[in-house]
Formats: sequence, C-alpha cells, structure tokens
Amino acid sequence: MAQVLEFKLPDLGEGLTEAEIVRWLVEVGDVVEIDQPVVEVETAKAMVEVPCPYGGVVTARFGEEGTELPVGAPLITVAVGERPASAGETAGAEGSGNVLVGYGTSEAPARRRRVRQDRPVSGASAADSRAMTGQGAVPAAVNGQAGAPEIADGPVPVISPLVRRLARQNGLDLRELTGSGPDGLILRADVEYALRAAAQSGAAAPTTEPHTPERHTFEPPATSTATAARPTATTAQGEIRTPLKGIRGAVADKLARSRREIPDATCWVDADATELMRARTAMNAAGGPKISLLALLARICTAALARFPELNSTVDAEAREVVRFDHVHLGFAAQTDRGLVVPVVRDAHARDAESLTAEFARLTEAGRTGTLTPAELTGGTFTLNNYGVFGVDGSTPIINHPEAAMLGVGRIVPKPWVHEGELAVRQVVQLSLTFDHRVCDGGTAGGFLRYVADCVEQPAVLLRTL
Repeated sequence: MAQVLEFKLPDLGEGLTEAEIVRWLVEVGDVVEIDQPVVEVETAKAMVEVPCPYGGVVTARFGEEGTELPVGAPLITVAVGERPASAGETAGAEGSGNVLVGYGTSEAPARRRRVRQDRPVSGASAADSRAMTGQGAVPAAVNGQAGAPEIADGPVPVISPLVRRLARQNGLDLRELTGSGPDGLILRADVEYALRAAAQSGAAAPTTEPHTPERHTFEPPATSTATAARPTATTAQGEIRTPLKGIRGAVADKLARSRREIPDATCWVDADATELMRARTAMNAAGGPKISLLALLARICTAALARFPELNSTVDAEAREVVRFDHVHLGFAAQTDRGLVVPVVRDAHARDAESLTAEFARLTEAGRTGTLTPAELTGGTFTLNNYGVFGVDGSTPIINHPEAAMLGVGRIVPKPWVHEGELAVRQVVQLSLTFDHRVCDGGTAGGFLRYVADCVEQPAVLLRTL
C-alpha cells in the first residue's frame, strides 16, 4: 500500500523565513525521483530549485505561482511505493538519504541508502583550504584525517537544498563528507572546501559520469509576472500599488537600515583616467583573456584597502567594537531585470586582473539569469559601485549594510584638463567614497580616495606598492 508523505517548504538557510513560488516543475500525477527539483522559488536573496526528498507520485500541490509561503508550509504530497525501486536503490528505499532540515530522519525509513558501488571516495584534505579561505577552524576529525571519512550507513544530514544542489551540480557524493556542523551536519562550507581541495590536488570531484552544471533561465509566460512585483488587486482610482517583497523588499529593508544605523559621509575627487585606459588597451592588445575596466578598479581598491584597512571593516554596535577583516570580499553593484543585486567576489585581494575579470563576468551572468545563490550575495566587506555605466558622473550611494564603505565610479568622458602645464583633452572620471564615520575620520577616508585617484592617473603607482 502506498504511503502519502507531505513535503513542506524547507529551511533554505541564510535566515530566510519565506519564499515565493515562481514556477512549478511537476504536475499532479507526475512520477518524481528522489532529490528531483519540484518547484522553483524566489527568496529575498536568490531563485532556488527545491528538491523533494521522496520518490513516488505527486498527489497534490499547494500554492499557485506567485503565492508566498512561510518555511514549514506544505508544498506537495507524494505517494511513495507507487513504483518499483530502480536498480540504483535498495528495495523499498523511498526516502532521500540526503536530509533536508526536518526531513529524512523520522518520516522516511531510517538507515536506507542508495547503493553507489562505482563511486570513488575523495581523500583530499581541506585544512589548508579552510585556512586560506577564512572559513575558521574545523574539527580535526573532519579535516585532519589522512584518508577519506568512513561512509556511515543511514541518512546524511544536509543543511539546505542549496547545499544539495551545489553537490549535485559538481558530482560530489555527500556521503563521502563528514560535516563540521552540529551533530555532523554538512554545511555549504564543507562542500566548497571539498571541491577546492579536489581542484588544488588536480583531481576532479568524485562522480560516476560526466556532468555539466545546470543553468536554468526562467522566462515567465505572457500571462504571468512571477518574477516582477505585481500591483495589488484593489487600489484607489489613479493609484498603482506595488508590494515591496522579494528582491525589491530585501533591498528596501537593507537601504533603510543603512540610513538608520550608519552615520555616513561622502568625499569625492576628479581624476585623469587617460593612462589607466591606455594601460588596459595595451594589456588587451598583448593577447590572452581580455581584462575589464572593473577588474582594474577592483585591483586598485584592494591595494588601497591594504594601505587603509580601517575601511575594510564593520561596526558591532552591541559590543561597541569595530571589526576589521584581513580579507577582502568585494561586492559590486549590478542592475538586473529583477532589481539591484550586489554579488560578492570572494578573496578579491588574492586575485589578479584576469581572475577578477572572469569572476565578475560569471557573477554578472548569474545575476542576469537569476541563478545567484544566497552565499554569492552575502558576506561582502567592501563594495565597488560603477554607476558610470548609467551615464552619470557622480553619486552619493548608500552604504551596503553592514559594510563600512563604498567606492563609486562615474562615467569616463573627455574633458578639458591641465596636463603637464598645458590645457588638453583628457579622459576624466569622478570618484566618490561614502564611508561610516564611526570607523575612521576624514583623514583616513581622504587618504584612501587620494591613493585610488593616484593609481587611476598613474597606474605605475599601483605596481610600486604591490
């Protein structure tokens, strides 16, 4: 006899408590496999495909596209036992071995697992990788062992669908990992470190078959505006009301909080960017991957933060302390059809211009297609805002809370400029720095901005300080 199990909206991590249904990926009556994505939802930070931990026949769906559901609300019901077990599963294994928070330990049969006899075990150590990426100390039982962790029978604890998807896209068997979270919970950091360790050792992530990472582009039907804010059903005559939710709601909350909590100040300076533009042209004429202007500005930013680390910090208001970072996770403002997003380039201080260019391009494309993960949208320590792409010269941007500063870059345009004692037409840009006055005074902020301007005007200055 089939058993009907209810799958509820799981905890998606990152402190999120609700999500909006963007697109159903299954219909009532469809047969679903274990870990198959069944619905695409939009949180305040990203679009996420949610996999179902059960295999069977979908008997009901809860919520239409565009409906906002809280964590713990029913998503679908699945009748398990409606089909014979596949060759890759043990008989009667109807629940996922990879556990979503709240799933797989009580409702699904315990100590049942998929049989994966041909999957090699990764033995890469991650202690060095964790240390380089600033993930913090990891128990020796996890990262100090010479070989791979023993694969225990029973369900594998996983923190969220984001972790499961990351492992699936990279062909990584979660059973081969030992989690560093409470009670062995596998965190996103555990998956990322395993992938980095495999890459550093020159080995591919363990997989049973070639795998190409998925990239889904959501195109709503003509009658749906699931990814855009929708007016309310009833409004007064002459009014159009748009709910502040999803990405727009999250941005509104963050900007309002920044204005309430951060005593910000702004200073700015005009700079002659002619030599920087010439340097970029020469670099790109030499062959190899093209270097973006944003990447060069990012290199200048990280060099300036090394000289003025007060601006690479945050304020712990409760402890009344300034927390300074020894790494630069560089956010950059990107305008998309879904609104303003700020993807984060991890460890930007350790990247060269070529690596920065590639990462900026990847994150920008992910933002355009709506596939940025919450981890790629959080954790920044400083933001670079190139509003010059909108054709404007200057701005006083709002600091990306809880960071302490943001560098703004206007458009680069030909202007009259005194160069070597003579009036000439030069490529001029306005640079602005908005900073939290609690972390430093104007002298530090001015020194940072002046150093950035000097590097823009004379790129050799940057070479002398590297």
